[in-house]
Amino acid sequence: MASSKRKGASIELEDGSVMDITPIGAGSEVGRSCIIVKFKGKQVMLDCGIHPAHAGLIALPFFDTIDTSKIDLVLISHFHLDHAAAIPYLTEKTDFKGRIFMTHPTKAVFKLLLADYVKVSHHAEDMLYDEKDLQACLDKIERINYHEELNVNGIKFRCYNAGHVLGAAMFMFDIAGVKVLYTGDFSKHDDRHLVGAEVPSYSPDVLIVESTYGIQIHEERVKRESRFTQFVHRTVSQGGRCLIPVFALGRAQELLLILEEYWNEHPELQTVPIYYASSLAKRCMTIFQTYINMMNKKIQREYEVSNPFVFKHIHNLKSAEHLNDSGPVVVMASPAMLQSGLSRQLFEKWASDSKNGIIIPGYCVEGTLAKTIMSTPPTITTTNGIEIPFRMPVEYTSFSAHSDYAQTSEFIRDTKPKYIVLVHGDPQEMQRLKSKLTEEHADRIQIFTPRNCETVELKFQGEKMAKIVGALASEKLKDGDVVTGMLISKDFDHSVISADDLMKFTDLTTHTITQRQLLPFRNTFGLLVHLIEQVYENRKVYRERLTIVVHGLVTLTVIKHDSLNKQEYRASGDVLSIEWNSEPVSDMIADSLLTLILQMESNPAILHTQPQDESNHEEFENIDIILRLLKHRFTQVEFDTDSNEFRLTVDNVSAVINHRTKEITCENKDIHDQLKGILRRIEKALYPLE
Repeated sequence: MASSKRKGASIELEDGSVMDITPIGAGSEVGRSCIIVKFKGKQVMLDCGIHPAHAGLIALPFFDTIDTSKIDLVLISHFHLDHAAAIPYLTEKTDFKGRIFMTHPTKAVFKLLLADYVKVSHHAEDMLYDEKDLQACLDKIERINYHEELNVNGIKFRCYNAGHVLGAAMFMFDIAGVKVLYTGDFSKHDDRHLVGAEVPSYSPDVLIVESTYGIQIHEERVKRESRFTQFVHRTVSQGGRCLIPVFALGRAQELLLILEEYWNEHPELQTVPIYYASSLAKRCMTIFQTYINMMNKKIQREYEVSNPFVFKHIHNLKSAEHLNDSGPVVVMASPAMLQSGLSRQLFEKWASDSKNGIIIPGYCVEGTLAKTIMSTPPTITTTNGIEIPFRMPVEYTSFSAHSDYAQTSEFIRDTKPKYIVLVHGDPQEMQRLKSKLTEEHADRIQIFTPRNCETVELKFQGEKMAKIVGALASEKLKDGDVVTGMLISKDFDHSVISADDLMKFTDLTTHTITQRQLLPFRNTFGLLVHLIEQVYENRKVYRERLTIVVHGLVTLTVIKHDSLNKQEYRASGDVLSIEWNSEPVSDMIADSLLTLILQMESNPAILHTQPQDESNHEEFENIDIILRLLKHRFTQVEFDTDSNEFRLTVDNVSAVINHRTKEITCENKDIHDQLKGILRRIEKALYPLE
């Protein structure tokens, strides 16, 4: 039950809580994104990826530092392996029992990418999971639409377009009125096929945002496309091979559109083949065509005429064996960071020839070969451990759809968070970004840069509002009025209602507990009536049913032996049934009746003693009943009629109770207090409604 002051149509309840935000991946690093948010007993995991520079267990987030069984919800921002590839391990190799959500395109591409990842790592000794694990994981993943609001265990959440890749989402979730926005990887700029990230319609309390590019500013799209196409043109014009290592999905589609357009505009290049080397190419294109409605208006208009992802000059390449390596060629191949696979195979084959060239089109993680060659070392080491000369020119032209400083700063101004937690960034870049953002927003925002397994604690002091609904809200009340009702809490929403409205406004129902006691009864119904009439004024006697109702609350019925249900109660004689609906007053009356009846059963002769003087009738009744109740509790009790006192011995200590004044005389304070409490309860039992 809750009793509080009414304020308008709500009640204010004091509240204060701490939110813990802990990256177990992507904390001062790029890769294995995985952030844990704990608040109000709820836990949310944001992304669950692997580290591209590592293999096996060390590529995973630091799952050993958390209890995965307590995670309520996992939200996946997009399909890239460094954000999603650890999900099958989480669902099949840990005791995780929560729910997982991602957008429709993300799940469609995730299925293909992870199947390919399992296939590539099939023979590895440190393989994290197999096809069976992946399929079991897929069955547990649920889908969400942009702007659709869902609720899991009191966590309300929705997602918005993040612009990074097809289906990429930033998630806003609300726990007990505190809002957290996680951007994942995002880009506010439109490109050739995607719309830039949107700004949520309301401000978060906490913004967890990527810091991949720190304080860098991206080159204008027209300029970087020009540098990209000129490098490709120059390389193939001198008879060289141009390698473009890319993710199988995401930026690859952007580059394919650029190359197709450039080749259409330059007939002299149309004899030079362009290959998109991906085993997923055809199936991925089907997914892109399926979700054409999630791309920008330009692509949608082109699609009405012809499919922009059906290319004239670009062909699929299944493997290196199918490549005609006799002249100039352009090959886009995965993986993007040259860890293994076809891109690594072709790189090692072409690296020593200065006529050839390689374009790095996106961000490279520390520890990968792609990051290493950006500093143009004189030699590189092949996968077989052989050192070879490195003469191939390297061009870094970033088409990475990550936010730069200008976008991040603008996004912060638009969303107006109170706290910012930077993740997914190189430690140096992250600190530079923090310094510049602090300089720009220091007056209103706190910024944190936690490392992996380092917890940020954010304290929220606020008021919980409880709405008054139903009959309680029908009356016009003013400030200071007291409202009494039941406080109902569900999913951090609170309401105060009357018990009568419980079924109307909640899924709860009210129940009545009926108590019944059966006692052996060896006296007559007349004697029972006589006893009740001596003690209780409010009673009704139904002699034909052998029933007495006391105060309309407790029913006593004598059940004759012949009428007994022998399976319910086995007795040699009659039985007295005492029945009542459980609540405080009824319970008290029932207790007093039980005491009197048990006393009657043990000493029925006392009922035949009638007072001679009618004027002393009430006093005689009181003395008689109190004496019997005291004897029920203590063995050595007697009443002195001369002094009008009850005399009793408790634990070898004598005590006296004056009947008229109710004064207790006893040297032992504990016994004195005990007798005082007992005497008070006896009076309440005798006169419960007074």
